[in-house]
Amino acid sequence: MVKLTIDNQVIEVPEETTVLDAARKLGIKIPTLCYNPHLKPYGGCRMCVVERTQENSTRPPDLIVSCAYPAENGAIILTGSERVLKARKFVAELLLAKCPDSKEINELAESYGVSRNDKSDVVGYYLLNRAVSVNSTKCVLCGLCTRVCAELVGMSAVSFSGRGSKRKIKTPFDRISKTCIGCGACAYLCPTKAIRIEQAEE
Repeated sequence: MVKLTIDNQVIEVPEETTVLDAARKLGIKIPTLCYNPHLKPYGGCRMCVVERTQENSTRPPDLIVSCAYPAENGAIILTGSERVLKARKFVAELLLAKCPDSKEINELAESYGVSRNDKSDVVGYYLLNRAVSVNSTKCVLCGLCTRVCAELVGMSAVSFSGRGSKRKIKTPFDRISKTCIGCGACAYLCPTKAIRIEQAEE
């Protein structure tokens, strides 16, 4: 067991418990987009950042991704400091710039005082006998769709492609995926409803 302090509350949790899970045990809400308790930690969206320092440490606090960072003995965590809120606001600005058509991202951004309007851009591709449309102005590249397909479904029908501003979710070689079983897990877990699955035209 490890003992740490989160927002002035002391908690003892089993080893390998993440800071996010420890905070949730205390009823402390930390925003997440790429987190799912059934998948391996990813830390892609960065919305769950918190401030961490150690008891009797002279080092300045670090910003850590709470969904992937393990709880440690003597750790002191702040989930709502000025630095944390500023970092989350910056992330919200980036997400909104990329996904202005997402209702969920707009609501998240508004909670941090950020707003913006833009046009939509829908990119479609086909998986087996299902037509899957990914709205690129709603997709936050959280990786939940690719991770659930690989880790739980075991098919890897979709994956990340490209880097930087060209990074996107797509099927291998942008062709019909023969491994997709049409389960819909990708659309179900998508936090911004960027994925839509329909019957493909023959």
